[in-house]
Amino acid sequence: MPKIEFIYELSCPNIADARAQLRLALEQSGLPLQWQEWEHNDPNSPDYTRRYGSPSILVNGVDVAGEPASDAASCRIYTNTQGRNRGVPDAALIRTALEKRMQNPKPSVPVERVQIASLLPAVGAAMLPKLTCPACWPAYAALLSALGVGFIDYTPYLLPLTLVFLIVTLAILAWRPRRGYAPLALGLFASAIMLIGSFSIDSDVATYVGVALLVIASTWTAWPRKSAMRCEC
Repeated sequence: MPKIEFIYELSCPNIADARAQLRLALEQSGLPLQWQEWEHNDPNSPDYTRRYGSPSILVNGVDVAGEPASDAASCRIYTNTQGRNRGVPDAALIRTALEKRMQNPKPSVPVERVQIASLLPAVGAAMLPKLTCPACWPAYAALLSALGVGFIDYTPYLLPLTLVFLIVTLAILAWRPRRGYAPLALGLFASAIMLIGSFSIDSDVATYVGVALLVIASTWTAWPRKSAMRCEC
């Protein structure tokens, strides 16, 4: 069963007709009459839904008319099979999109997994031991030799690597801010504490606090929100 999303704006006069065409397309395709509905002004609606005009229908995240998301969301105009312009997509257009997505389902990685996984490299790089203790060098050298790897002082690369990984993590926190920008602000604060703790004052406590706050920020923004109305006709 493909994921179907119906996006609309309350003042749109074409909502009922668009629902009717969607219902007809599902009946013709032999699929259950159910889909997810998102209203533009509902704070629980995902950010990406506000970048589609009203009404819009997505099948597995792809617009049935092939239109990309836009920052200038407005009323939609569709061209039917007779070449006429209408404010709703025809059932035939929706059915074609449903059949295409069922034959070639679009694989996707949940945003939540991306957000959580993105912080792992940054945390790992920040917590790697720096080679500032000469007594530790023989142990590192023995371990690497046992693995068949020559001893390399990786200390000069820790800071730039950590910065790169943190930038990636913060960029993902800023992407699709379902919880607003509070998690991003917490992520920035956590990153600063991690960098200071690991590379300035050499404090394990500060590093661990920064790591914990970064995990909280990522979990916060990835935590699922209560879904909007689910329509089952």
